[in-house]
Amino acid sequence: MDKKDFAFGKTNYILLAIGMVVIILGLILMSGSGSSEGTFDPEIFSVRRIKIAPAVCFLGFIFMVYGILYKKNE
Repeated sequence: MDKKDFAFGKTNYILLAIGMVVIILGLILMSGSGSSEGTFDPEIFSVRRIKIAPAVCFLGFIFMVYGILYKKNE
C-alpha cells in the first residue's frame, strides 16, 4: 500500500491541537460574570481579562499558524 501525500502530517495535527487548546484556555481566562444595568462589577477590568487572556489567545493563534506552515524535513 503506497503512502499518500497528505497536506498535513501527524506533527501538524498535534501542533494544531495544542494551539486550539491554548486558544480555549485564553477564552476561559476571559470569561466571567459581567456588569448588569443595576450593578457594576469592576472585575471586568481585571488584568487577567484585558491583558493576559488576549495574549494567551494570540499566542494560540500564532501557534496554529506555525502548525499549518510546519513542514517536515525529509
